[in-house]
Amino acid sequence: MAESLSAPSVDGIEAWITTPDGRLYVRQWGGPVDDAAKPPIVLLHDSLGCVALWRDFPQRLAQSTGHAVIAYDRLGFGQSDAYPGQLDPSFIQQEAYGGFAALTDQLGVDRFIVFGHSVGGGMAVSIAAAYPGRCAGLITESAQAFVEEQTRQGIRIAQAQFAEPGQMGRLERYHGSKAQWVLDAWVNAWLSPAFAQWCVDDALLAVRSPVLALHGTEDEYGSTAQPERIVTLAGAPATLKLVQRCGHVPHREQEAAVLDAINVFLSASA
Repeated sequence: MAESLSAPSVDGIEAWITTPDGRLYVRQWGGPVDDAAKPPIVLLHDSLGCVALWRDFPQRLAQSTGHAVIAYDRLGFGQSDAYPGQLDPSFIQQEAYGGFAALTDQLGVDRFIVFGHSVGGGMAVSIAAAYPGRCAGLITESAQAFVEEQTRQGIRIAQAQFAEPGQMGRLERYHGSKAQWVLDAWVNAWLSPAFAQWCVDDALLAVRSPVLALHGTEDEYGSTAQPERIVTLAGAPATLKLVQRCGHVPHREQEAAVLDAINVFLSASA
């Protein structure tokens, strides 16, 4: 069961979810999570991310849409417990049956809209495919749909930057003693030969909810072939929204455009 939520604040309310491998940190903004007309939006963070790195976007998303918003630190990230070992090559697909399943079960979430950033977008696709009767909408942002050399090169550049003196402190601020694991998990997974053929094609074909694929035109970790693949293969109506003059983090770089696109999507999907 989820531990008791803390008192509401401008930063949302907090909870802890239990899993066989450790506890997950959760934060919620907005109204009830059982509103049938406005199912909660569940956020999945990127490869180096966590709840805190969404900053004030979840609160703004809840205020703008009227939907509850839930974000959680995946196992090994942020305030959640350490991950036991190394990531399996199927870690993206597994999230649907691991942390996400525990969260929705223990918070009493039936229907949901899933929103994933970067690798979280691939996880969001897998979740929508795994729960077609419960997923009311799928939003991907800067998602990877397949392994692209542009993604791998961006990771190599970031790896070199983090090797410079003092740079690991940027990760330690959010992940504490887990920071090195977080970086290694990202680099080792995506640069592994065993991961080279990964894609979400099969999961996309199984998606039955409306899809919005957001992508910055200047994304350093993936070309527009990524969202184009998502909208082409999705097994439901899908919309591509290219965010102009924007890199890999549209919700931070072009927040107003992202919120506007999400509101239009939700209105059309209602």
